[in-house]
Amino acid sequence: MIVETEMVTAEINGLPVEVPVGTSVLDAARKLGIRIPTLCKHPDLLPTAACGLCIVKVAGEGKMPRACATALRNGMRITTHDSELTGIRRTILELILSTHPNACLTCGRNGNCELQTLVAEFGVRSDRLEKRLRDVPPDHSNGSIIIDFVKCINCARCVQVCQDIQNVWALSILKRGIEMRMAPAGDISLADSPCIKCGQCAAHCPTGAIVEHDEIGVVWDALGDPDKFCSVQIAPSVRVALGEEFGYPPGTNLTRKIYATLRRIGFHAVFDTNCSADLTIMEEASEFVQRFAHGKGPLPLITSCCPAWTDYMEKNHQDLIENFSTAKSPQQMLGVVAKTYYSEKMKIDPARHFQVSIMPCTAKKYELERTDEMFASGYQDVDVTLTTRELARMIKQAGLVFAEMPDEDADSLLGEYTGAGTIFGTTGGVMEAALRTGYHLVTGEDLPPDAIAIKPVRGLDGVKEATIDIQGTAVRVAVAHGMANVDKVLDRVRAARQQGAEPPFHFIEVMACPGGCVGGGGQPYGVSNEVRRQRAEGLYQDDRDRALRFSHDNPSVQQLYREYLGAPLSEKAESLLHTHYKPRKSYRR
Repeated sequence: MIVETEMVTAEINGLPVEVPVGTSVLDAARKLGIRIPTLCKHPDLLPTAACGLCIVKVAGEGKMPRACATALRNGMRITTHDSELTGIRRTILELILSTHPNACLTCGRNGNCELQTLVAEFGVRSDRLEKRLRDVPPDHSNGSIIIDFVKCINCARCVQVCQDIQNVWALSILKRGIEMRMAPAGDISLADSPCIKCGQCAAHCPTGAIVEHDEIGVVWDALGDPDKFCSVQIAPSVRVALGEEFGYPPGTNLTRKIYATLRRIGFHAVFDTNCSADLTIMEEASEFVQRFAHGKGPLPLITSCCPAWTDYMEKNHQDLIENFSTAKSPQQMLGVVAKTYYSEKMKIDPARHFQVSIMPCTAKKYELERTDEMFASGYQDVDVTLTTRELARMIKQAGLVFAEMPDEDADSLLGEYTGAGTIFGTTGGVMEAALRTGYHLVTGEDLPPDAIAIKPVRGLDGVKEATIDIQGTAVRVAVAHGMANVDKVLDRVRAARQQGAEPPFHFIEVMACPGGCVGGGGQPYGVSNEVRRQRAEGLYQDDRDRALRFSHDNPSVQQLYREYLGAPLSEKAESLLHTHYKPRKSYRR
C-alpha cells in the first residue's frame, strides 16, 4: 500500500515550493538552492534556534521567526534575504565576536571554521563592540580531545550530540544569560567526567572550541630520528574520507594514493589496518563459534573493536563484561604483530620500531593508554595515533600535492586485505565480516556469491536486527551505532536474562559513532547522513571490487597463522591478540 505524504505549498523569495508537512523553512529553502545562514543547526541535531542567524520575514506577520525551528505552512510568503535581514545577521555575528578571541591564525579550525566563514561573508572587518572574553583556561586533561572554552559560541551542538545521540552526558550548559557557558558536567575536568573520547562533540562543533589532541609534531620527530624504523597503518574508513580534505567527493576510495603519500612523508613501511581487521575477524568469529556452537562462554557475544564503546561499557554496562569479545581491535592487533612478527621477520629491533596509526577516531588515542592491552609485544604496540584530519594537515605540511600522488601498494606482509576487512569501517561491517567467516567455520563452506552481501545489517537505522540461517540453525544478530541506541539493545538482553529466557540476540555489533567509523570523531568536518552513506558506499564498492571477500582467505593472515600464531585462539594468539575488561567508575573522582 502506498501512503501519500501530505504536502504544503508556499513561496520563498517569490519562488513556489512544495514540501512534506513538517518541513522546516530552512530545509524548504535549501530545496530551492537558497542558503540561510546558521551556526547552531546541524543536520544530525534537532533545532535549538540558539544563534538567531536564520531569521526570516513572513508576509503579514510582524515577527521574524527562525527558519530552523519554523515549519513551512500553506500559503506562507517568506523572504530570506534583504538589506534589513543582512544587517541583523551582521549584528548577531558582531555580538558573537564580542565574546570570541581573535585567534584565528593559531586555531585548530583556521580555514575550516563555520564562524570564520560567515564573518568573512558578511564583511565584518572590525570589532565594533567591546570584547568580553571568558577567563577560563583550555582543558587538556582528556588526552584525546581539547576544549578551548573561550572559543565556544554557546550553540550547544556538542551538548546535544553528547547527551541525546551518545547518551554520555559529559557536557552540559552551565548558568544562564550572559554567564551561560558549555562545560563538562558539574564544571569538572573532562578527564574526570563520563567522557568516552568518541569526539562527536568535536565533529559537530562549528568553531575551534573542541578539537582533537594534535600529535603531528611527535610523528615528525620520530620520522627525523635516524635510529627509528617508522611504520604506519591506515584504518578502513580513512581511505574513503581523506579525499574530502583535498576536494574529492565523499566516498572516493584513495587507498593506493594514500600508500604512496605515506612513503613520501617518510615512513619506512606502510601497512593496512584492513589486514588486521581480517585478523580480528578470525579471532572474533572463532570466539563466536566457540560460544554459539560449543557453549564455551555466555551469549550474546558483543563486539569490542571500538575503544569509545569499550570505555562506555566498562563504565555503564559492567554486568555484561563477560559477554564482550576479548579480541583486540584491528589497530591493536596490527601494532603487536608489527612489533613482533614483522620485526622478527625483517630483523628490526622492536625497541626502535615506531608504529603510527591513522584512524578516523579520537578515542583511538585513548586506546593507546590501555596499558593491559597495548604492551603485549613488550613495547608500546602503537606509539601514536593520528586522526584523518591530522593526516591531511601532515600531507600539506610535507608540501605534497595529494592529487598528483601515484598509486602504490602496501607492504605485502601486513598490507593485503579482503572485502570483509574493508567494510569494518561502517556500521554493520564488523557483523557482516564475522558472519561470512563464522558461516565458513561452522559449515566448512563459503557463502554463495549471491549471499555474501548481508544486507539486513547495512544502512543507517540506529538498530538493525536480522536472523541469519546457517544450515538450518538461526543466528539472531543486532547492530547498534550511536550510544543511545546501544542502551536500548542491551536493556532487552538484560530483560531476557532476568526472565530466564533465551537471549534476544546471539551476536551484537556496537559502534559508538553514528554510522560507525565512517562518521568517526576524527574524520573530515561536515558530516551528515548523506556523507556517511557516501563513505560507506565507497567501502562497499571496495568490497565488491576485491578478488577475495572472506577474511579467512587473506594470504597474509594465513601466513601469519602458519608461521607465527598457529591458529585462532591458540595460546600465542590469546597472549598477543586478546585482552580483558574491568569495571570502572563513570566519574573519575
